[in-house]
Amino acid sequence: MDEIVAGALNDEMNGTAIDVGGGGPGASVEDVVRSCFTAYEAALVAGDAAAIDSWFAADPRTIRFGVGEEHWGADEIRRWRHGAPPVPAGRRLSETRVDLWGDDLAVVTTLFDYPSSSAVGRQSQTWLRTLSGWRIVHAHVSERA
Repeated sequence: MDEIVAGALNDEMNGTAIDVGGGGPGASVEDVVRSCFTAYEAALVAGDAAAIDSWFAADPRTIRFGVGEEHWGADEIRRWRHGAPPVPAGRRLSETRVDLWGDDLAVVTTLFDYPSSSAVGRQSQTWLRTLSGWRIVHAHVSERA
């Protein structure tokens, strides 16, 4: 189970730097979270279920609400993801925002669409900095009515 870590990006635990999951030396918290989100999206588009799983907190409190489904807990999310179809080709993002709520919590929101559909999707993710790095603790995907 992932554990919460508080403090700045350069915190150390037992003399070992904590892996925050992205960014480089001097990167801002926003840059690091954006890097994590970008890596998550790359895994999603590639259909890499294991990589997608690695971005979700390994915790029974982790939640994902999809367009037509609900997943309560990391194990349930993982089971669903490994049987889910890949996202359609040509996924495009717009209006992507990274809103920080301190150094250890961020909300990433974005709109998405596909060339093969007129539907506009909405995605929000709550990212928490843990001892394992930045992880998604809550995700919500929906389409505009």
